[in-house]
Amino acid sequence: MSDPRWLNAMHTKYNALMANNTWSLVPLPSDRKAIGCKWIFRVKENPDGSVNKLKARLVAKGFLQKAGFDFTEIFSPVVKPVTIRILLTLAVTYKWQVHQIDINNAFLNGVLQEEVYMQQPTGFEVADKSLLCKLHKSLYGLKQAPRAWYERLTQVLLKMSFVKSRCDPSLLVHSQHGSSTYVLIYVDDILIIGSAPHLIQDVIHKLNVHFALKQLGQVNYFLGIEVHHLPSGALLLNQAKYIRDLLVKTKMANSKPIGSPMMSSCRLSIIGTDTMTDPTLYMSTVGAL
Repeated sequence: MSDPRWLNAMHTKYNALMANNTWSLVPLPSDRKAIGCKWIFRVKENPDGSVNKLKARLVAKGFLQKAGFDFTEIFSPVVKPVTIRILLTLAVTYKWQVHQIDINNAFLNGVLQEEVYMQQPTGFEVADKSLLCKLHKSLYGLKQAPRAWYERLTQVLLKMSFVKSRCDPSLLVHSQHGSSTYVLIYVDDILIIGSAPHLIQDVIHKLNVHFALKQLGQVNYFLGIEVHHLPSGALLLNQAKYIRDLLVKTKMANSKPIGSPMMSSCRLSIIGTDTMTDPTLYMSTVGAL
C-alpha cells in the first residue's frame, strides 16, 4: 500500500486502537491459538457519490474462532425495516425531527468477556514477533463484536431511563411527561427521533459523554436509502444511489433497461450450467437485490 493517503489512514486507525487500550502484547499461553488479522480499505462516499474519506480498518479473522472456546453468544443489532417505516411515519405525522449520529469506531467500545489472542497487525509489529495481542476490546471481524458493542450501548441507554422494545431489541424508547424519544440502532448507525428537538439534543449530548460520535444532523441517507425532506414536512425515500452502485458492481451501468428483464418462456435445466467464475459476486448481488 504505497499511496500515502492509505498509509495515513492506517496510522490514524492504529493510533485510535492504541489510545483505546484495545489489546496488550503478551506471550501466547500454551493452551491457546491466535487468530490472524488484516487491513481492509474502503472509500466512503457521500450520497451524491463524491468521496467523503478513505477508511482503513483492522479486521480480526473471526472465522478462525471456535464456539465455546473464544466466543459464546453472538448477536447483531439490526433494526427491522418495519420498525424504521413505523417510526418515520410517526415522525411525518407529528412533525418530529429525525436526527442521525455515527459512533466512531463503534465496535472498539465493546468490552470482551472471553480470552481472545490475535497476531500483531501487519506494518505495526514490535521487535519481538513472538508476542501476541491479547484483546481487551472487541474488534471488527470477531464473532462476538456486534453483541459486545450492543451490550455497551444499551447499558448506557438503559441508565438514561430508556426501555427496550419487546418487538425489536434494536429500538429503545424513553417516555416522560407526555414526551417521547426513540433510538433506532443499526450496528453503528443510529437514528434518534423525538417529539421535541431539545430531547434529541439531550440524548446526543449524553451519548457523547461515553462515545466519540459525529452528529450528522437531519437524516438524509440511511441503510442505502436516500431521505429527502420536502417543504410540506413529508419525507421522500428512494434508493437511486444504492441501485447505481449495484449496477456498477455488476458492470451493468450502461445496460439498456427493458420492461420485463426475464424471459417468460425460459425453462430451467435440472443439469445446470457451467461453473461461475465468481460465485461470490453472484451471491452478493442476489443478497443486495
